[in-house]
Amino acid sequence: MSGAAIALWLCCGSATAAETLRWFEAQKPKIQARQAVNLLAAAATHGLEPQDYNASALRQSVMAAMQTQAPVPTAAAMAHLDQALTVAMERYLSDLHRGRVDPQKIRHNFSAPRDAFDAALYLQSALAAPRFSEALAEAAPHLQLYEQLRTALASYRERVDDPAWRHPLPPLARKLQPGQAYAGLAVLAERLSVLGDLPADTPAPTSYKGAVVEAVKAFQKRHGLGADGVIGKTTLAQLQVTPAARARQIELALERLRWTPLQKGPRMVVINLPEFALRAYEAQGDSIEIAQEMKVVVGKALDTRTPLFNEQMRFIEFSPYWNVPPSILRNEIVPQLRRDPAYLTREGMEFVLDDGSVSRTVTPALLKAVLAGEARLRQRPGPKNALGDIKFVFPNTENIYLHHTPATQLFERDRRDFSHGCIRVEHPAALAKFVLGGMPQWTEPRIKKAMTKGESFTLKLAEPVPVLITYGTALVRDDQTYFFEDIYGLDRLLDAALREHSRRLSGTKG
Repeated sequence: MSGAAIALWLCCGSATAAETLRWFEAQKPKIQARQAVNLLAAAATHGLEPQDYNASALRQSVMAAMQTQAPVPTAAAMAHLDQALTVAMERYLSDLHRGRVDPQKIRHNFSAPRDAFDAALYLQSALAAPRFSEALAEAAPHLQLYEQLRTALASYRERVDDPAWRHPLPPLARKLQPGQAYAGLAVLAERLSVLGDLPADTPAPTSYKGAVVEAVKAFQKRHGLGADGVIGKTTLAQLQVTPAARARQIELALERLRWTPLQKGPRMVVINLPEFALRAYEAQGDSIEIAQEMKVVVGKALDTRTPLFNEQMRFIEFSPYWNVPPSILRNEIVPQLRRDPAYLTREGMEFVLDDGSVSRTVTPALLKAVLAGEARLRQRPGPKNALGDIKFVFPNTENIYLHHTPATQLFERDRRDFSHGCIRVEHPAALAKFVLGGMPQWTEPRIKKAMTKGESFTLKLAEPVPVLITYGTALVRDDQTYFFEDIYGLDRLLDAALREHSRRLSGTKG
């Protein structure tokens, strides 16, 4: 047996080259090989890294082998290239379908089982399909948002070298109000025009007014800021962010979509933490429509972050009791009660002992008991109840739920991370009507009556509703790209994990 035949046998087993090589025919690469290397070279359009698949070298080798005048490759050379292309394509398909990192390792505790996607079998089926490239494209997430983000990614990459970001905007001595002069006005207008917030044919401004102010308002709205047209520290910082940094945000959003649990069932509730927004979705045939949309208050970024996970909403509690969590008891309520025992009565609170008895008197023994876990403290239903008049329960190990709040003024803030971890919703009656969609006897008047009755009542949903707490700092709506602050630093964490993933791969390439 020749050396080339031995190499082929060691690589691919005892079968003949014609029986085992996927990408060659008559000692020349098939058309699918060219399509495959072109897909690898274009991996960046999905926010993936072409170098993770050795795309440049593989494309060069395949294109060279396809030349008419190219020498006939040896069996060993064909086998080596065939295997390398197969490995690269299987990795690409796996990354495209399910992402490159384990979300559990970067604080995304999604519990839905990953599907049984087999990249090797998928590639085999695609090679047998009449339209190879189209078959491979089906491995990507089937979401409108995914394709919208790909379009936005291409747009921001086109702006990476735009001269509008060649020099930073001048700093501000104080907030820039409409009508005032600003040394960076020309650069500001140029950036807003490049970003699409200012019409391209707008005359050069002489002061900060008119169309430029309106463009800043549009920019602020797209970046989760109060759209007042006043440029302060936060707005200026967002205006300084380069298109390359925005493109990276979009790449991270695309990665998350690959492993975020998708729509399951006719209804679903999704909370996007950096956006401080809740959307309730309804599936109608092949389309998914937004049935409800509202503001939310989420966990404080510094110490009580809302965790990311998905669970099934199973109950609604009307006029709920608030059982004070141990951490709040220990750090806030017990010290307050020691200073001011009358706080218990003012806030409508009471102790519940192990035997079920209730006490509304503060004593050292009861404070010691609640700290030891031998009793609990709860707040009765009423206007001061921290949960408001309704609670949406999806049992989880983190003890997180949705609820209303008496502190409704917080919904007027632009940044809304004020809670101890649970999520406060702006329009609880509308959300209740949505999740009770399968129980028509629960009309809106009946829901509101139960909320205000003042008697605690738990209702089991006829059909559980999936709830997804997710994290996306870039999204597309109405053909506009929106960006939000990385409030919990999870973009930084994902970015570091992806860079480490690429470093590991580059260290193993031969």
